[in-house]
Amino acid sequence: MWTHGHFYWNELMSTDVAKARSFYADTLGWTFNDMPMPDGTYHVIMDGEQPVGGMYEMSGPQFEGVPEHWFAYIAVDDVDARVKAAVEKGATVHREPFDVEGVGRICILQQPTGAMIGWMTPANQDA
Repeated sequence: MWTHGHFYWNELMSTDVAKARSFYADTLGWTFNDMPMPDGTYHVIMDGEQPVGGMYEMSGPQFEGVPEHWFAYIAVDDVDARVKAAVEKGATVHREPFDVEGVGRICILQQPTGAMIGWMTPANQDA
């Protein structure tokens, strides 16, 4: 069961997914399940049978000058309501709430002090 307000998912945004996959496979024993997406392949990071994160290739003009980095998501009980409250407190929405089938409802925002964060209401209430 996920808990509101807890870190829920982490993603590696990489410029060289093959090299990153090799590094983590060799050092942590991770394996990867590839999930085709409209704009490329999403690589679900597996620790044994447990999904522990994701990875995708940063490509396109929106990533120009952006260094590789890990990105975190926090589980929230109602992403739309929570984002509305966040904006009232000075957050900036960088990607409006959107649905990913079987995953949940997600929003990317910037807190008032500048850090980026993802908030999501997981689709599976028991995950």
